[in-house]
Amino acid sequence: MASRGLFYFVTAILFLAGILLIAYQRITFDIPFVPNVKNEIWTVEAKVEFEPESKKASEVVLALPAVQPGFTALKQNTASLGYGVNYVQRDGSNYVEWTKRDPQGMQILYYRSDILVDKDATDSSMIVPALEQNTEQEPYATAMSEIAQTALQRSSSPFSFATQVIHEINQDSEINSLLFSKYKRADLLVHILQVGKVHARTVGVLELRDGRRNQKLKNYVAVFDGSTYKIFDPTSGQTGLKKNQMIWTDNGNSLLDITGGRNARVSFTTLNHTVSAIEAGMRKANVNLAAGEELVPLSLSALPVEEQSLFKGLLLLPIGVVIVVFLRVLVGIKTSGTFMPVLIAMSFLQTSLVVGLIGFVAIVGVGLIVRSWLSHLNLLLVARISAVIITVIALIGMISFFTYKIGLTEGVKITFFPMIILSWTIERMSILWEEEGYKEVVKQGGGSLFVAVCAYVAMNSFFIQHLTFNFLGLQLVLLSLVLIMGNYTGFRLTEMKRFKPLASQIKKYQNGDQTVHESVRLKEELKELKSDPHNVYRKWKQEAQKKINEDEKKDHE
Repeated sequence: MASRGLFYFVTAILFLAGILLIAYQRITFDIPFVPNVKNEIWTVEAKVEFEPESKKASEVVLALPAVQPGFTALKQNTASLGYGVNYVQRDGSNYVEWTKRDPQGMQILYYRSDILVDKDATDSSMIVPALEQNTEQEPYATAMSEIAQTALQRSSSPFSFATQVIHEINQDSEINSLLFSKYKRADLLVHILQVGKVHARTVGVLELRDGRRNQKLKNYVAVFDGSTYKIFDPTSGQTGLKKNQMIWTDNGNSLLDITGGRNARVSFTTLNHTVSAIEAGMRKANVNLAAGEELVPLSLSALPVEEQSLFKGLLLLPIGVVIVVFLRVLVGIKTSGTFMPVLIAMSFLQTSLVVGLIGFVAIVGVGLIVRSWLSHLNLLLVARISAVIITVIALIGMISFFTYKIGLTEGVKITFFPMIILSWTIERMSILWEEEGYKEVVKQGGGSLFVAVCAYVAMNSFFIQHLTFNFLGLQLVLLSLVLIMGNYTGFRLTEMKRFKPLASQIKKYQNGDQTVHESVRLKEELKELKSDPHNVYRKWKQEAQKKINEDEKKDHE
């Protein structure tokens, strides 16, 4: 009983470990459970142009994309001939810094970043700004206060207050005309919100449009209510960013600072492309590794392509093994050889199902005829098997040659059949024919083909191939399933019909005392045996021995 408990414990550990490994790869590398899932990546290029001042060193500082929900930066690089490049962080924002001693002529610098559209990204570099005292000159300060007072009376929260302020400044009035003569719309909105004791700041937003060039940042306003914030369009009053918008500057930092230069400007070019979710997950994991996170790269994608192709086929074998165990142990289908159907199914993957079936039947059929003739020569086993192997190779060669000559190129792929396995299959079927007749050969041969076709259908599924290659923990789950099925000792499905009359008799008839049904008695004995197997077995043994002794005593008398 202890060993059986240990068996279930080990099986449960294997199953749980497999599930945890699958969950780890799913969460860490963002690998989807279904194939052909695509992720969107935006390539954003910032172009900086300026004229250097004569005989002065130049220092250019460009703000980098803000950390924000929905986007993850995968890769960044610069193109700046002759410049020193340094990535720095100040006040929670990231910058790229170019420096050069004596630039000459018009200068053009490039910064490029690959940004993944990532629904799982939740981090943000946005910091709540401090409230500033209104130090504007008159009559601007009074005009802002009037708008703020009107909006406050019609609002109940910082967000509704921002909506009412936008509504007020969109009205045609002398006050608004006065304010717009000095302030831009986004800056004016921030000033009025600050007057109303609401934390707010301007943010630079970039439109993500495929193939668009010479784009500029648009100024939006971030309004805070505690630690949460909403982005407002200062013109329309709409909240939130659209799907194709991202924040570039978020903490009141300027987009570009330049020393030793003039007439500077920044323009953006955006390109869109899609990659597989697996590639996107690996690139995202590489970013986390570069950031110092402890990740175990449990992925075969890191191997060379040739090894990946090899493992892609090998990892399908456990799927075929599970199907063979299920059909043999639970269903009761007979096969010629234990795992020969799996190898045949692997061959079908290289050829095709129809060509593989025709080739298999043809080779085994001709091989049985040759084996029957060899049996009359009374050869030794090694020589007989060797002759069958040579015959199989010759048959495969002839089939490949003739199918190629008549234009059926699929027939050439029949060379992928396992020749040694086919030879042993022919040998076993021949012996089975001699001992039990052709019916048993047909039964086991047909069962082998049926199991091979079932395994082929499963292993040929693109969904199954995706799971086995990308989730290594699935192998442990399959191992636990094989162990559980190997522990089954009940009736197979094909045996149900044979034992149906016996089951009917057990349910119908009673035992000798005519008071308890046989099925009830058997269930009670089984329950008693499971409760205390050692003592119950000892008691039954003693009762049986006692009865034997009594019978022997009666015989002597």
